[in-house]
Amino acid sequence: MTLALNHFSIRTTDMDRTRTFYEAALGLTVGPRPAFPFPGIWLYNGSHADMANAMVHVIGMDLNDPEGLKQYLGDRDISSLTGSGAVDHIALFATGLQVKLEHLAKLGIAVRERTVPSIGLHQLFLDDPNGVVIELNYPAAEKAALDASRAS
Repeated sequence: MTLALNHFSIRTTDMDRTRTFYEAALGLTVGPRPAFPFPGIWLYNGSHADMANAMVHVIGMDLNDPEGLKQYLGDRDISSLTGSGAVDHIALFATGLQVKLEHLAKLGIAVRERTVPSIGLHQLFLDDPNGVVIELNYPAAEKAALDASRAS
């Protein structure tokens, strides 16, 4: 058996801020979503023609009509929606470190950077509006090249 990440879902009472973050910070786009009995959006990385590209499923909590969501996915207390609970972070491979750092700075999104030399990885950690930590993993060679260009 082989496994690959299909998508991750975020429950939120603020779909607009969540959508804006993933569109602006990661360049995802809103695409088709089945007609579930609760509000939500699917954010795609790539073509909307392939549902496998729906990387982030945003699940809206309608406080005035919570029954559809309760029946489909189960109930959650609103206080449990901050942070990522038992999940520490969501990690994605990426390329284009310099462009992403400049873009996130323009958006005013705080970034925590780490390099893991033993595995050749440079990491960016950022927080979405719900407190979910997103980790972007770049080849460490991109960070070294960026540092070298800044030094010269």
